[in-house]
Amino acid sequence: MSGQRDEMELREEAIRAHYPAAEAMLEGFDHVPRLAKASAPVGQERSAGITTGTRRFRSTTPGLVTRPTARSEGVRLLERINDATGDALPTPAAATVAQDLRRALAISLAIGESFSEVTGLKELKKANLEGRLPQPRRAEFSELLAAESFAVLGSFANALAFLLADQAGEAVVEIGAVEEVLSDNAILALHGALWELDQDIATFAEDESKLIATVLAFAEELSAKAAARGEAAPRIGAFTRANWRVEADDLPIAGFAPPRKARGSTLVMQFKRPQEVVGNHIAKYQAMRLAKMLMAYDFERKLNPFAELGGFIFTFMGDGAPGTGKTTLIQMMAGLLNDYCKVAGYPFRYQNFGIDNIDSYQGKSGQNAKAFISEIMDPAVIGFGTVDDIDQIAGKRGDRQSSAGQQEVTAVLMEAFAGANTVVRGNCTFGMFSNFPENVDDALRQRAGARFLVDGPQTRADYIDILTLLLGKKHAIPLGDHDLYAEQEIQRAVAESFARHSQPTEPGLQSVFAQVSTQLGALDTLEKLGAYLKAIQEADPRFTGRAIKNITDAVKVRAMDFELPDDWMENPDIFLFQPYDRKAEMIAELRRPITAEMVVQEINRYADSEFRYADKSDEVAIEGMVRDMQRAEEAKRRYLEEKQ
Repeated sequence: MSGQRDEMELREEAIRAHYPAAEAMLEGFDHVPRLAKASAPVGQERSAGITTGTRRFRSTTPGLVTRPTARSEGVRLLERINDATGDALPTPAAATVAQDLRRALAISLAIGESFSEVTGLKELKKANLEGRLPQPRRAEFSELLAAESFAVLGSFANALAFLLADQAGEAVVEIGAVEEVLSDNAILALHGALWELDQDIATFAEDESKLIATVLAFAEELSAKAAARGEAAPRIGAFTRANWRVEADDLPIAGFAPPRKARGSTLVMQFKRPQEVVGNHIAKYQAMRLAKMLMAYDFERKLNPFAELGGFIFTFMGDGAPGTGKTTLIQMMAGLLNDYCKVAGYPFRYQNFGIDNIDSYQGKSGQNAKAFISEIMDPAVIGFGTVDDIDQIAGKRGDRQSSAGQQEVTAVLMEAFAGANTVVRGNCTFGMFSNFPENVDDALRQRAGARFLVDGPQTRADYIDILTLLLGKKHAIPLGDHDLYAEQEIQRAVAESFARHSQPTEPGLQSVFAQVSTQLGALDTLEKLGAYLKAIQEADPRFTGRAIKNITDAVKVRAMDFELPDDWMENPDIFLFQPYDRKAEMIAELRRPITAEMVVQEINRYADSEFRYADKSDEVAIEGMVRDMQRAEEAKRRYLEEKQ
């Protein structure tokens, strides 16, 4: 199944037929607020087209907004928009807002008209006007009017947010909840919404950037409010079960679900080429392959063949000491994806969730984390999300030193990465990076399906290569007897790195491996491999079923241990633009068989990391307790000396 929902076209002529009504609303109407309090400033007498140019006092205290009294002349939204720009003539921003408002209103009215025809509300309206509405159908009539109101409000809010999305800047406005949400009929509902938008523009839109931010914030709040009330309304099914598309705007309307515009992010980042990443062979190799895997995503099917066939890395953790190249690895992978997407014409979105997203307000950190996840998982883009220094951002559960905001982030990431509602489409991946992974919550860390050990340069040749790379070319120092970058040849380096994992490296795991190997011999059957896994679990109870899943996923990745040819990325017609089924066939032809040796290596590689985290975590805790005892002893000694 493609997962696509059947859509009806909302015809352009049906939308434009409502332009006059939309324009009339924007030019002016009177409205007496019923659920919200009037707050816009009293208008001054003026000639037509002349703005007042006045600015209003605003409190700088968060959560407190000083709002003046209501305008007596009603709602004149076009005038209010022009007032916000501080210019006598309409500015481009004001014109854009006005045009998008007209378009969104017309679309919502067309949706309301379609709803009325499908549900029979149109005939009931006619009967009511002619005074022949039967008494038994009056309750039905009222319920349908309310349902139409919510459908129109939801469509208006979502269309407005979608149309204005390209104009969004860095300005952010907190307008609070939308209150004037009426359900008597569609026109009154729109009047109430526009009245509140007029209030918000008057209060928050200090300049052009704040104007657009205010309208976008209003649209998002109205969308949430309409959905919260509308989804429980009687007879709303005719709206929520139907799907429309406005072809001219590429706007999908699927009930109250907010549509997302497939916009990529404009990256301001210093990209790194793979040859500029010295050492880190397995991490670099997996990052390069993962970048190509993401490009196999099929936008029509909304699924990646790698996610269906196995071997797709949805989440991974990169850990290593400071200065070993985690940031460089991020820059390399983001650069590869950015270049591949430019060639294919795909929207690419990169975002990092950093410490500045932790907020002191209760619930705000969780909201920030949810917004981050939603942006990257948007099925209309290729997404790459990173959480750098995750040990500082996501708190350990039960850790008293973790803030409430950090705990919120941990809960959101755990649900998003492996929750009941997690859907892995294969269009995005998340990387968690840390210098101290032992400080990350165990359950969250185990949600990282792959481990990238970022250990930096290791060999003599690595250090010569990185010194030469960082010095650049503006010197006359001879290279000497060295084959520059030869050891960075990825295939050979990766083969050697994987081979090293045929034996464990952590002392705790080495003893388990030696004991099992002595008892069972070579680990070449599923029975022996299972016995090895059980022995690891007995040594470390945290080695649960999720760890086994991560290992098997890593084995499937190894089965896909091939690089998609470069010409597949350079010439999209060869692979990227092929139908989904053909992509799956081309990938399946390259798949390698799974071997027992491969499984042993992946068990050791994953278990080594868990033992390494546990040893570091225990050692850090012990060192902390020793320091506390030493301080207590020193304090006692000084206290006794002072008493003497």
